[in-house]
Amino acid sequence: MDNIGIRKANQSDIELLQNIGRQTFFEKFTENNSEENMLQYASEAYTFEKIASEVNNPNSQFYLANLNNQAVGYLKINFGDAQTELQDPQALELERIYVVKEFQGRKIGQFLFEKTLEIARQAKCNFVWLGVWEENTGAIKFYLKNGLKAFSKHIFMLSDDPQTDIMMKIELNNPKTN
Repeated sequence: MDNIGIRKANQSDIELLQNIGRQTFFEKFTENNSEENMLQYASEAYTFEKIASEVNNPNSQFYLANLNNQAVGYLKINFGDAQTELQDPQALELERIYVVKEFQGRKIGQFLFEKTLEIARQAKCNFVWLGVWEENTGAIKFYLKNGLKAFSKHIFMLSDDPQTDIMMKIELNNPKTN
């Protein structure tokens, strides 16, 4: 039986978050994007300085997922002005659930998603929202299974390639989700 743990990340985890972020980003999106755009985006989004500024933002939180004492993924959530789009004070943005490919299928993503809902409820948020690339069908199915519904779309720039993200959310004041 796998022993999955989740703990809040801190300053000493920046390099680990950077490495997991880069690895999972390339594992998931290389197949459908140009190498040039992937490298350009990663060189901006996964720098030590960028991750450090996100870890130090009081409105962002990272949680590391550990499987049998090995870091295998993480969750990034945003409140208030740290949200990438809506910036609704009554909402929590789930910006990333990243799980290293070889550890997928072990319910780690589910644990991280449930942690998101727990935090959102504790913070008395009305809803959790996210943006997911329209071609990431596995993630879309996962979010639909967990009760999120599409409500809009937006453009995500992967370097110079405009890509459509489906914006999804789950209401937390709905008795079915409490």
